[in-house]
Amino acid sequence: MGSTEAYGYFFKEKGAPLEKKPFTLDPPECDDVIVKIAGCGLCHTDLGFISGNVRTNSELPLILGHEISGEVVAAGPDSQALLGKNVIIPAVLPCGECELCKGGRGNICRRQQMPGNDFNGGFASHIAVPGGFLCQLPGDIGSFKVSQFSVIADAVTTPYQSLQRSNLRKGGLAVVIGVGGIGIYMAQLARDAGATVIAIDIDEAKLETALKQGAHFSINSKDLSERDVRDKVRALVKENKLARYQWKIFETSGTAAGQAIGFALLTFAGTLGIVGFTMDKLSVRLSNIMAFDADVFGNWGCKPEYYPAVVAKVLDGSVNILDNIEERPLDSINEVLPLAFDHKLSKRVVFVP
Repeated sequence: MGSTEAYGYFFKEKGAPLEKKPFTLDPPECDDVIVKIAGCGLCHTDLGFISGNVRTNSELPLILGHEISGEVVAAGPDSQALLGKNVIIPAVLPCGECELCKGGRGNICRRQQMPGNDFNGGFASHIAVPGGFLCQLPGDIGSFKVSQFSVIADAVTTPYQSLQRSNLRKGGLAVVIGVGGIGIYMAQLARDAGATVIAIDIDEAKLETALKQGAHFSINSKDLSERDVRDKVRALVKENKLARYQWKIFETSGTAAGQAIGFALLTFAGTLGIVGFTMDKLSVRLSNIMAFDADVFGNWGCKPEYYPAVVAKVLDGSVNILDNIEERPLDSINEVLPLAFDHKLSKRVVFVP
């Protein structure tokens, strides 16, 4: 088995275009594999790296991209069963052996490896990764393309794990703050779980999409205070005889304003999940958590064990990904990035080599 010739778009420095360069992947050893990439989604985290607001763990230059699907075209001796299989590469690859992994928290493994952060990622033709935690796709994926499953690696699995952490039950109330690339799936998953879903955003177009894909009600929070938003939620609850307590609130916007709204909505036995990320700080009264006997949790990625269940939901139509993504050639990446920074993309871009 010889070496694999590949190419990728390397991020070298803030503000500079990504540079296309060829590289060579050595034959995989042990349980490592080489995946021929079918698609790689463009995530908000990638934009954070490029803007310099978030640092990569690896030194630059580095190929970014962590929402990856493709075909295993080479495999080490311990991963031969994966050869020729279509897979999703989890955005968080745990070690599987540490205290956190053995405690069921592999998504936050301190030895985790993240494509496009710890090592060269998916804005490339091929990628070398450990084979132990890959999610193998079924042999029959219907009319879907393998490239379309790339967004599962973060945009869909991250809210799914948050849903599991929240213990949302049928008949409950779910409030999703920010219904963009991750929040739209949070709304879908919450509705699929049997909850009533209220979507909150400052973008009316996103709210309209959320109503079509999962939300029962929407609130445009633009120019509203946290108290105003809380009053509107309470009015919806009263008018529609929804659950008065034990609300599950998911903050997916990754903004301080969104987090402030989320905290303001905490009520008796409520749960607040912080799913979006921001470097901004927030001043809150933590005693509210005590007074309401409430729960607050954070969410980092998704452990690989959950991936098959999410794939099944996409295949059976419980989760709609097709209306939220658009494929672009990988070679157009430097034209697409400015559009992403200027918020001119209405759908998540999947780059296809």
